[in-house]
Amino acid sequence: MTDTRAENVTGTAAFELAQVNISRLRFPLDSPELKDFVDALDPVNAIAEAADGYVWRLQSDGGDATDIQVFGDSWLIINMTVWRDLDALTTFMYQGQHRELLSRRREWFERVAEAMTALWWVPVGHRPTVAEAESRLLHLRANGPTPYAFGLRTSFPAQGAEPMTFSVPEDLGCSV
Repeated sequence: MTDTRAENVTGTAAFELAQVNISRLRFPLDSPELKDFVDALDPVNAIAEAADGYVWRLQSDGGDATDIQVFGDSWLIINMTVWRDLDALTTFMYQGQHRELLSRRREWFERVAEAMTALWWVPVGHRPTVAEAESRLLHLRANGPTPYAFGLRTSFPAQGAEPMTFSVPEDLGCSV
């Protein structure tokens, strides 16, 4: 895979990759239909935190982000993380238990036509807010992929260089 790190003139990373994905629940979180998903949250979060290139994830006092509201909609759940680069994020996403969960997402979440995932570069040490994530998603929905907000299929390196196109496994159904 292509090196997607954004480095400054000293060769150290100047930017990290933020990602947000939201999903519309098909059932309440405490329902039997979502038991497998809810039971997998802690183990998958632990795998992410141990992954090469992981930097940070949004979480409430409960240890995950399922009780953090996005777009004022209690049926939407949010996952927001920061990674060293796109390679680190996609390596985690498309392997192991996380990939298994992705393959089952239609059991737990509604299919939505609009972009539900956005990526963008942040300065090293910056931790994005929910409001920032909402803004990036709305921008992506309105404008398509740009350096301000892009998806997994068309990525932009930090500081507005030319976009890069990546192959995303078709069975995972990622758009944008």
